Amino acid sequence: MRPPFQPDRDQLDLVTILAALSDPTRLGIVATLSEVGEVSCSSFGDGATKTALSYHYAKLREAGVTRTRIVGTQRFISLRRDDLDETFPGLLDSVVTNARRARPSGPAS
Repeated sequence: MRPPFQPDRDQLDLVTILAALSDPTRLGIVATLSEVGEVSCSSFGDGATKTALSYHYAKLREAGVTRTRIVGTQRFISLRRDDLDETFPGLLDSVVTNARRARPSGPAS
C-alpha cells in the first residue's frame, strides 16, 4: 500500500488550508483533534458515512492541516500543529477558538 500524500512544510499554502477549513465537518474534526490529539479515524463515526469521513480526512491531509499515520489496518490522524504554527503563526489557534464557539455542545462528528 502506498502511503497517502501529505505535503511537506514548505508546500503548505494558505488558500488551500483555508478552503479545507471552510467545511463545518472538517472544522469540527480539527477542533476535536486540537482537544484530544491523535485519534483513530474510526473515532468520528457518529452521524457520517465512512465514505464522507474519508473524503473529509483526505481534504484535511492533502491541505496539510492533518497528518495520517498508518498502523496495520488502522489510520490515525493528528493536527500538524508545529508545521502550521511555524508557517502561519496564530492561524490554527484562531480557527479552533472560533470553531469551538460555533459548534453545538458535544463532540464533533
